[in-house]
Amino acid sequence: MGIKVVTTSDTALGVDYLEYSHTIGLSTMEGRGFYYPSDAAVGKDGRLLVVNRSSDSETRGVRVTVCNMEGEYFGTFATFGEDDGQLVWPTAIAVDGTGRIYVADEYNNCIAVFDSSGGFLAKWGVRGDGAGEFDGPSGMAFDREDNLFVVDHKNHRVQKYTKDGRFLTDFGSAGDGDGQLDLPWGIAVGRKGELYVADWRNDRVQKFSHDGGYLAQYGGSGRGDGQLSRPSGVAVDDDGYMYVADWGNERVQVLDPEGGFVMSLRGQATLSKWAGDFLNTNVEEAEARAKSDLEPDMEFVVDEPHEESSHIEKYFWAPVSIKYAGGGIVYVVESNRHRIQVYKRAT
Repeated sequence: MGIKVVTTSDTALGVDYLEYSHTIGLSTMEGRGFYYPSDAAVGKDGRLLVVNRSSDSETRGVRVTVCNMEGEYFGTFATFGEDDGQLVWPTAIAVDGTGRIYVADEYNNCIAVFDSSGGFLAKWGVRGDGAGEFDGPSGMAFDREDNLFVVDHKNHRVQKYTKDGRFLTDFGSAGDGDGQLDLPWGIAVGRKGELYVADWRNDRVQKFSHDGGYLAQYGGSGRGDGQLSRPSGVAVDDDGYMYVADWGNERVQVLDPEGGFVMSLRGQATLSKWAGDFLNTNVEEAEARAKSDLEPDMEFVVDEPHEESSHIEKYFWAPVSIKYAGGGIVYVVESNRHRIQVYKRAT
């Protein structure tokens, strides 16, 4: 079956709710760029903090890259390792109301805390299944009172802490029933304090009250409109619309406040400013790219979105995280293409 190259978004409203803006990123193991990014957060000054997981075979890529929406680069902090201020398998990043930066590390089973300039401050957490213990911390989000919600991936629950690391409570248990979780990953806090959890293995997003009471669920396994396959991230805007990183389907879906399907995006990436700078100084690579067919007409033995995404450069490939930054701005973190696609709400 040939690839269908999507040039406009499918939408249930007749108009696009999100419109593509631009791309940020460049594949580098050090300095300006990303290397298998896993999450992003927006600081109080509008700077974008992107945590890079790197790969098992190359640990130099582990770091937090600091830039802004326009692609201005401000540096990096944190390195690979198990000492204070180091990371091994970083999964998520969040910023509290004072600008302090929190990074979840699923290898070290801890939360590392940095000041707004990237200086190490503290860390907490040990491996386990008790109160205040982790088995693979992943998504994180702060509420308006600066309480931190941490998705405890392999313990199938969400834990709540003060910003100083004091355990408050948790909710969730293993299973597929209402309010139960199976390897959850991403989390978001809504405008009224509701909690939205990307329930990864259950192929759904669940909505909880601020104290962890079950409210609703959206999705269900499949490739159709509004269906999900291994969702890894969720974000919510000020009007209650949900943006879901539908990782297994290599797309982003927009759902209305009641969970109704609004639109689906496969990705529309263009060349980033950083990539343009690189090609301007690497003539041979620029010439090779200019001769390449970036949207080949191919047939695959297996009809899967992963195959399409790996061959069509503008498509999402491993959209692992999604963040709503306010002002109608949405960031989609693509791990396998080492970039962020930026979208804006249509006016």
